[in-house]
Amino acid sequence: MAFEMAGRVAFITGAGNGLGRAMAEALAGEGMKIFAVDVDGAALDALRVDFEARNVPIETAQFDVTDRAAFEAAAEACVAAFGGVHVLCNNAGVYRGGPLEAMTYADWDWIMGVNVGGVVNGLQAVLPRIRATGEGGHVVNTASMAGLTAGAGMGVYNASKYAVVGLSEALRADLGEGDIGVSVLCPAMVDTDIIRSERIRPADFADPKSDEAAEDQIGRMRRAMAASIAPERIGELVAEGIREGRFWLLSHPEMRLPVEARQAELAEAFGTPGAEDLARLEKLMGAMTPADDGA
Repeated sequence: MAFEMAGRVAFITGAGNGLGRAMAEALAGEGMKIFAVDVDGAALDALRVDFEARNVPIETAQFDVTDRAAFEAAAEACVAAFGGVHVLCNNAGVYRGGPLEAMTYADWDWIMGVNVGGVVNGLQAVLPRIRATGEGGHVVNTASMAGLTAGAGMGVYNASKYAVVGLSEALRADLGEGDIGVSVLCPAMVDTDIIRSERIRPADFADPKSDEAAEDQIGRMRRAMAASIAPERIGELVAEGIREGRFWLLSHPEMRLPVEARQAELAEAFGTPGAEDLARLEKLMGAMTPADDGA
């Protein structure tokens, strides 16, 4: 059944720029009211002025998604302003590249805190409020193609985005066939400012020890931007995914090839299961399946 977006409320993190701004535009185009969150106050102000000039219902909150108290306050403010919330776009994310041996504790804490912790905080603060409406809803978690394939100089970012993919698959299993859908967005190169994430890196996580390695990786990413797509295409994909209840939101068909190569390597490493292996799998799946309370 298609999810009706008109008149509903979307809570979007990282909404001031890039993918988040594109999501806000696309969902507003579907008739949704927008609660926009970003750490970048100037970008939020610009978004609000633009939307208000077009009579798009919008409220904003400036905070870092690692701040749990601020997240809770924003979720409550969204409900107070619009009477509820129906869609959560856990989109805020940052990037730091370079070989793993060059990364510092500060790099790990910052990237994992925003890219994984921000998603966790969104689920903790907003998902119960989606359920409280009793009107159904949807969660979109922004991962990355870096959550499906790994590469040199991407280790910290890969770790964060693989975590978001796994979390999203588990959330889909937990929610089952209920009225709250789940999508995981895994784009490859998109024309955004994510490689300039250092501009919003908190002073508490500053550590120059990995700067040289990170700058080298950023240079490579800048060259790769020649193969990027416009963020508006991602916004449209997210709107389609919510409407149609699709789990995997994949924007770059060419990336099927490296994903298939990884899957083939996995399958070959497993080998072919025998009868004893299949029997063990049946026992395992039976033990992991929730009991039917009506039995």
